[in-house]
Amino acid sequence: MARQSITQTCLAILAIIAVVSVLSHTKDLFAPIVSAMLLGIVMIPLSDLWMRLRVPTALAAFLSVLMALSFIALLFLFIEPYISEAVNQMPLIMNELQSTIDQFRNMLRGLEEMTEDVAEAIETTAPQDSGAVALPSPTDALVYAPYYLAQFMIFAGTLYFFLMVQNEIYAWVGKTFKSFGETELRHAGSQVARYVLTISAINLALGIVVAIVMHLIGMPSPIMWGFLAFALNFVLYLGPIVMITTLLITGIVVFDGPASFLPAALYLGMNAIEAQFVTPTLVGRSLSVNPLLVFLSLVFWLWLWGPVGGIIAIPLLIWGLAVFKGFADHTISSGTPGSIRAAAIAGSAE
Repeated sequence: MARQSITQTCLAILAIIAVVSVLSHTKDLFAPIVSAMLLGIVMIPLSDLWMRLRVPTALAAFLSVLMALSFIALLFLFIEPYISEAVNQMPLIMNELQSTIDQFRNMLRGLEEMTEDVAEAIETTAPQDSGAVALPSPTDALVYAPYYLAQFMIFAGTLYFFLMVQNEIYAWVGKTFKSFGETELRHAGSQVARYVLTISAINLALGIVVAIVMHLIGMPSPIMWGFLAFALNFVLYLGPIVMITTLLITGIVVFDGPASFLPAALYLGMNAIEAQFVTPTLVGRSLSVNPLLVFLSLVFWLWLWGPVGGIIAIPLLIWGLAVFKGFADHTISSGTPGSIRAAAIAGSAE
């Protein structure tokens, strides 16, 4: 019996290693597929609305995909001018940052060798003659266009067909697995949809507040900072760290003296209020997850699939925990956020 248990454990470990290896080497295929399926799960409320309106399944899936892709396209069109402005200002930022490093070098002579290396790295990065950051050439765009077009087609096709046949998938699972079926899948999907929609609303409000505050203190491109705050806040822990670092560097370039730290300090305060008070209140304990699981999920998916993995890590974790809840008759959180216990402890104790 012990030998059989060891054999099963070894097989499970080998299976996990094989799955991770396959996912790592097939990122171009599975990343858009998984992203599309998660987006389809998030769009369950919209699918339910089409069903109540008695819209044909194929037409409802087409309308849902059209709305999703239109929103993404409008988002890119909205932020493109601000990204272009940031790119055009990059040489000035790099020059100002080099000047700041020179000042620190004069103040901290004991670290002179290290700061010289940093300054040299920046000098080699910053353009010396044209004063503008080199943008991708038309040739580069032609080379990479088929790759991104294929990614887009995989994403859009998966999203459309998943939305069209999701009810059939749920019904098939219910018929195939006796202890796990349609009810559990729908509950897991509703949990993910609720989490993503709530977090999106919170991040949007945070982005608006950040944009207003950055405008009031005189930061350039406040709308861009608001969008960055909105987007990066989806990547828990790591996103705010990137935002604080970027604001700190830009604050040193834009302002003088102690005011240089004001943008990063204000964002840190706003993010702390959001993370400690707003999100726990609106998300609720039913969706609270152990912070260690959140961090490990982020690290794993960022390592596996990069930025795309960072975006899908938390929704995928919520879905997995909700599935586990339905499958093993457990609950996520029982008074203490992130704890997992049997749902019927009281009953089993009798």
